[in-house]
Amino acid sequence: MNHRRYETLRAVFVDGLTAAAAGARFGYSRWSVVNLVRDFRAGKLNLFAPPAKPGPPPGVAPAKDRVRGRVIELRRAGLSTYEISAKLGTEGTPLNRTSVGEILTEEGFGRLLRHPAPGASSSPGTFGRDTHLPRTSLIDFATWPERVHTKMAGMLLCIPDLVGLGLPDLVDRAGYPSTRVVPATSWLLSLLALKLTGTRRVSHVDDLLLVDPAAALFAGLATLPKKTALTDYSYRTSHNNQRGFLAALDEKMIDAGLARADQAVFDLDFHAVMHWGQDPALERHYVPTRSQRARSVLTFFAQDSDTHNLVYANADLSKATCAREAIVFCDHWRAVTGHDPHMVIMDQKVTTHQVLGELDARGVKFVTLRMRSPSLMGYIEGLTPGDYKAVHLERPGPHNRPRVNESVGVKLTRYPGTVCQLVVTGLGREAPTVIISNDHDLSVKALIERYARRMSIEDRLAEIIRAFHAGALSSAVNLNVDLDIMLCVLAQALVAAVRARLPGYANAAPDTIQRRFLDTPGEIVNTADTITVRLERRAYSPVLRQADLPPDTSVPWWGNRTLHYDIS
Repeated sequence: MNHRRYETLRAVFVDGLTAAAAGARFGYSRWSVVNLVRDFRAGKLNLFAPPAKPGPPPGVAPAKDRVRGRVIELRRAGLSTYEISAKLGTEGTPLNRTSVGEILTEEGFGRLLRHPAPGASSSPGTFGRDTHLPRTSLIDFATWPERVHTKMAGMLLCIPDLVGLGLPDLVDRAGYPSTRVVPATSWLLSLLALKLTGTRRVSHVDDLLLVDPAAALFAGLATLPKKTALTDYSYRTSHNNQRGFLAALDEKMIDAGLARADQAVFDLDFHAVMHWGQDPALERHYVPTRSQRARSVLTFFAQDSDTHNLVYANADLSKATCAREAIVFCDHWRAVTGHDPHMVIMDQKVTTHQVLGELDARGVKFVTLRMRSPSLMGYIEGLTPGDYKAVHLERPGPHNRPRVNESVGVKLTRYPGTVCQLVVTGLGREAPTVIISNDHDLSVKALIERYARRMSIEDRLAEIIRAFHAGALSSAVNLNVDLDIMLCVLAQALVAAVRARLPGYANAAPDTIQRRFLDTPGEIVNTADTITVRLERRAYSPVLRQADLPPDTSVPWWGNRTLHYDIS
């Protein structure tokens, strides 16, 4: 097809044939050739295949192919997937255990059988078979190595802000359970380590367990708990634990300047975490990434509009209760600060007119959208150009001069009072945007700008999904979703505190902080009462040298040992 088009165009431009003659030669009508010439001149015609992307073609895995023979050799020697992965790392050809397992499956190898008394491993990279991984215990600094290299030394940059937020006190106030061996603070830190390192699911913790000591040191443990232990612990928690933790965390965030207490404005939104199995207990919700309704876990988030930090989340929702989640958040904020939020900004699907009436009765201002019903569309179509006035918005971009029709005293179907209604055009959408609010004192310009800023919560949700894998629900739902979402709020607050210390990174996304700073390798030096973290020199080391990092930090879950940074 493309070759025929090319020859047709060549006949017109090079041979000088008319459209009719060129069409007759190659089987086109005259007007088809005319349209072909027009599209070609407009740059809308792609006659040649795009150049191939750099790297191996799809379906090819050079890293796996390079060590396939070695993996087979090690399995025939009786090594497990964990041992093979660790052995390859010591040989300079690292490959994670998932890829090792895929190679073994492709080559027809089965699982290793459990032995009554497994022999010692022949691999120096691990302590034993995959069925007998090292046991979790509190870290013993007396037996810990004096020096150890780590690929995750940058993750320890978060510890001063964890201490500043008073993590052990937050855990105690929330009432999280502990076990005989592992205290509750270390359980939470073990799960938080997975978020900060971008580990997709709790079942991937074994990739950290045998490879790097920094994650275990971060939690104050000799080794991180295994996936089964983490999963079991997550289901020992309850929504009351998460609610108590968030209330205590918000108090600390207010003290640290990460959230506002007075005249606080919040953006509210839902997010559906898609479920990849066939669990009949889950309800169907609209999943934007799939543009369809699917079985999912509905979560609710609240963001401080001024600082753009998340302050509240809840995954303990159902269709029957989700409409009242705005009231639940107001109750939460009243418990934290002693008063209701000043204003909440939300999409029209977050709640109902009756709940808007309850917010108004409590003195909470709201800004939301009105559903475009047939009667409302009839009213909008009846407006003339003279019924609109231009408004200049203080924001960059082409859509900063919308036209607005303002109406006051508008009655809604099930809302007990009246609202101010703005019909706005020129915001970049084909249909007019209809904004309603019970704040009759705020100017038209301020109302539009308030709602326009609400879009930032969608950016925050996209950031935590990308950086902390908030949307990674496995088919078995191994991790308690409510706890997982709460950990995303904590991780986001922690990264916000860290980036505030970094000059020039006040507005950086969490995954940028992870990639440039938290993933920095280095060396951990253990002395009598001090842990020194020496970060390797990288492109962004000058930023760390100028960062507002405390010289020394006493860490409670390290027995009050001192953390010191040495940045080259």
